[in-house]
Order: sequence, then C-alpha cells, then structure tokens
Amino acid sequence: MKRFFAWLRRYVSPVFIALFVAAFILWYIIKLDYNYTTDYNVKLNIGGEKIEVPSVIEGKGTNLFSYKIQIGNRIRIPLDELVTTVVPAAEEGGEEMLSIDPKSLKDAISVRVSDIKIVSLGDVPLIHNPQKEEKR
Repeated sequence: MKRFFAWLRRYVSPVFIALFVAAFILWYIIKLDYNYTTDYNVKLNIGGEKIEVPSVIEGKGTNLFSYKIQIGNRIRIPLDELVTTVVPAAEEGGEEMLSIDPKSLKDAISVRVSDIKIVSLGDVPLIHNPQKEEKR
C-alpha cells in the first residue's frame, strides 16, 4: 500500500487532486440549478392520518434536493380543503373509507409547496372516515 501511495504522489500532485475535487463540487452546484422532473413519494398528513402518494414532481435541482433530505416532514392538509367521496364498506361490519379527489389533493399540495410543481399524482390511498368514527 505504501508503494502505491508513493507512486501516486510521484505522478499526481496533491494540488491537482484538490483542484479536481473543487471543480467537481462547482460542477455539481451548477447542475443543481437546472430544472428536473422526478418520481417522488409525497408524504401527507390528512386529518391526522399519514399517507404517502406516488407523484411526479418538477423543479429546480436545489429545491428537489432540499425536499428529499427533509426526511420525515409531512405536508399537513385539513380534510375540509379536499373533495372526498364516501366509499361504503366492502363487507358487513366493515368501516367506511373516504376517497380523495386527486385534483383537489394536487391543488392543496401546490398551495403548500410553491417552489415545486406537482406534475401528476399516482393512486391516492383510501383514508378512514373520521365522521363515521365520531358517531360511534
């Protein structure tokens, strides 16, 4: 191993390596300024229920990078702002669920995340009906 480092030092200058690393970092920062489109699971808290919705988002690389490193942060959306439809229980004694309109959900997310554009949403999972639970 010592021979390898001696050989490397003989042919490659430490200044060259430092400048090469600095150039790579600057190139990466410049690339983050471009607009990108990517798949992302948007983490939501809708009326106290936590769900993830697959989506396609578009924005500057710096904004996308900052959202991806904010692990665990969920976008809070009150149930009143969404258009929902009651889905009856599939079996006797089962509980009713709510289906959320994707367009209303996309609009609610866009209001809260202004620097990233939601291009499309995937399948929105059903959530529990809080009004049904209050009646019990």
